Amino acid sequence: MTDIPRRIMLKSAPLAALGMAAAPSALLAAAAPGFVTIENFSAAGKDLGAERVQKIVKPESDWKKLLSPEQFEVTRHAATEQAFTGIYWNNHADGLYRCIGCDTALFDSKTKFESGTGWPSFWQPISKRNVVETEDHSFFMDRIAVSCARCDAHLGHVFDDGPKPTGLRYCMNSASLKFVPRANA
Repeated sequence: MTDIPRRIMLKSAPLAALGMAAAPSALLAAAAPGFVTIENFSAAGKDLGAERVQKIVKPESDWKKLLSPEQFEVTRHAATEQAFTGIYWNNHADGLYRCIGCDTALFDSKTKFESGTGWPSFWQPISKRNVVETEDHSFFMDRIAVSCARCDAHLGHVFDDGPKPTGLRYCMNSASLKFVPRANA
């Protein structure tokens, strides 16, 4: 098995115990209802503190009503949009990127950078509480998948080839995000 540097995620251990691969689609299907603690942020990007909230779990039929076909495939089935086609890969506006499924704050434009990959890339999430990182062994690759902590929407993957200060590249799908311009403080 190939070593995954820096982030070996224990969240996939229950699936491994069942003999299942830890692919994002399997993780999404295995999501259990309950509660999660997320960090809330104002429209100005101010940290409003942590809050314990109920996880959002809906049947696929409800997600299909809420999301476009591309958003549904990306967030609920771990698909990937084609490079350079998403609405945010070249967005340079100031604001927050929120989850398309539940509006949880995920990334701040202050951490966005030009990766040259064709997807919006960030060197860190707005709060580690708001995302979940899990091993992804799909397509014969070892990667770390990134999902929304509240609704389990697949967002993209994180890689170890980003800029300082973290050295990480959170390579996200525009289809999983909603950009909200920053409000005045």
